[in-house]
Amino acid sequence: MPRPEVLQNIKEAEAEADEIVAEAEREREDRIAEARERAEKIREEAREEANEHADERLAEAREEIEAERQEILATGEEEREALETRAEDNVDDVVEFVVSRFEEAVHAQT
Repeated sequence: MPRPEVLQNIKEAEAEADEIVAEAEREREDRIAEARERAEKIREEAREEANEHADERLAEAREEIEAERQEILATGEEEREALETRAEDNVDDVVEFVVSRFEEAVHAQT
């Protein structure tokens, strides 16, 4: 093979090698870009899932708090009614006691 042909073959081989390297670089960049997109999509899905979970937990907590609030109100209402009943039951005794003391005070002055 003459020298110019050998030289030409070497140049063609180098050009082909450069093209293969360039194509490999492009494929690598494409794969990196795809991997980054997939990673971002996974992060976004994880954020959405975390937000949904947080919203669900918040709703559950609010329901628990409301149930506890209703229970506290019901207990308070029962205690108030019991106090009113006891107070009403004691009215006659208190009136009788006050009148008795008043009469004693009046008799003591006379």
